[in-house]
Amino acid sequence: MSGHHHHDHDHDHDHPHAPPQPDDKVHSYHQILSIALKELLIEKGVITAAEVRQFIEKRDSITPANGAKVVARAWLDPAYRARLLEDGNAAAAELGFPITGTKLVAVENTSDTHNVVVCTLCSCYPRDLLGLPPAWYKSRAYRARVVREPRAVLREFGTELSDDVALRVHDSTADIRFLVLPQRPVGTDALDEEALAALVTRDSMIGVALLDGGAR
Repeated sequence: MSGHHHHDHDHDHDHPHAPPQPDDKVHSYHQILSIALKELLIEKGVITAAEVRQFIEKRDSITPANGAKVVARAWLDPAYRARLLEDGNAAAAELGFPITGTKLVAVENTSDTHNVVVCTLCSCYPRDLLGLPPAWYKSRAYRARVVREPRAVLREFGTELSDDVALRVHDSTADIRFLVLPQRPVGTDALDEEALAALVTRDSMIGVALLDGGAR
């Protein structure tokens, strides 16, 4: 996948749909390819099985708490927020989360604009900040429907947006990852950075959920 594009939606569909279902066959080709590549690299002595295991353990240990720290800092520090929106990679690296090989684009929710992220062809995802993608993010249902009828899909996640809120769907690619900067909940002026980070959820940084106190 290549290119950076998003889809604007200002209409809705009222007919009901089943909620997105996980599809464990999405990565079958890529899983086979990665296994073959891993075995070849081990056989050639480029890496060891122990190094592969350590890398997997490190990747699996990443949680959405990383992204939540980025969001909380952006809420508290206007200069950092500006840097995050200008250059997501550099801003993430400031907090100790270097992202290499892909461009990180932060998109900000406001009172009149809501953003949601998808990868229509596979499951490109900012793993350095959010960890492993949820099963529904990889499902064919979510990948296809959130572009065609995003309001209906968000409703199934319990997220109701008013008609005057513009909805933008951002399609991740092999080169670009997106992070949604959710609105800071009202009534949190007295909270410090750690307490604010505890309020941020994975789904709010994908855009399928709102935080309590956010605009609807």
